[in-house]
Amino acid sequence: MAVPVPAPSPPAPAAPSLDTFKPGDAGTIVAIEVEPAEAGLIRAMGLEEGESVSLLRTGMGGDPLHVRLGSGGEFALARPLARMVRVQRAP
Repeated sequence: MAVPVPAPSPPAPAAPSLDTFKPGDAGTIVAIEVEPAEAGLIRAMGLEEGESVSLLRTGMGGDPLHVRLGSGGEFALARPLARMVRVQRAP
């Protein structure tokens, strides 16, 4: 007697990047997709997997993004860098 094989699960959708957030949105960083040249800068700002982040506001024209980390850091992040930060939105 053959045992049915379950169908493979569809891949999980990629988490949105921080640059897609609107002011007031919050979530948890799940991945950072940076080039080696930007890795040091990203770490120096405190951006790392597991850190909570919220978007406070954006500059005129949508750049830079004013973000606050759960650990207390607050800074402006250029949109191209924010595009490299994947965030799971808070429910």
